[in-house]
Amino acid sequence: MGRLFFFFLVLATVWLLVYQYIQFSADPDLKDGPPPTALHPAVAEKKDELIAQAAANGINVVITQDFRSIEEQNALYEKGRTAEGNIVTHAKGGESYHNFGLAIDFALMSVDGQVIWDMQYDGNGNSKADWMEVVAIAKNLGFEWGGDWAKFKDYPHLQLDFGLSIWELQRGKRPPEAE
Repeated sequence: MGRLFFFFLVLATVWLLVYQYIQFSADPDLKDGPPPTALHPAVAEKKDELIAQAAANGINVVITQDFRSIEEQNALYEKGRTAEGNIVTHAKGGESYHNFGLAIDFALMSVDGQVIWDMQYDGNGNSKADWMEVVAIAKNLGFEWGGDWAKFKDYPHLQLDFGLSIWELQRGKRPPEAE
């Protein structure tokens, strides 16, 4: 009796895996568009809003990265592994929202023009960390913040994923041009 149950359990599991494979590979929605070569227009618009709203609060935001090619992503991935430096990402080329034009990285610019990543810096003098003020603005604009991630905190990272996973993006699914 136990062997028969185990046999049917294995058979059902295999059938479910085959069914899911067929469903995903046959989904016509997964071939929507070519690989991106620039920041998505809606992300670019939100980026500009972020910079403007931060400036209105006396905070100078600098975008240090936006769209990133597969080659650029692979070079970043190698840092701290096969290249000199610290590990800055766990995403290889094609595994980052930057590769699909859906992410930006930011830093702050001090009053003397220095680009800084100091999360405690209070350049506008309101007793609040400018970094967290920018994060709050970004979240209100719909961005997801890498500092909220459980495993690898990526404090400069902001992304708009439009409900799409990396898996879907890798298979050609694209967000609409207009939000």
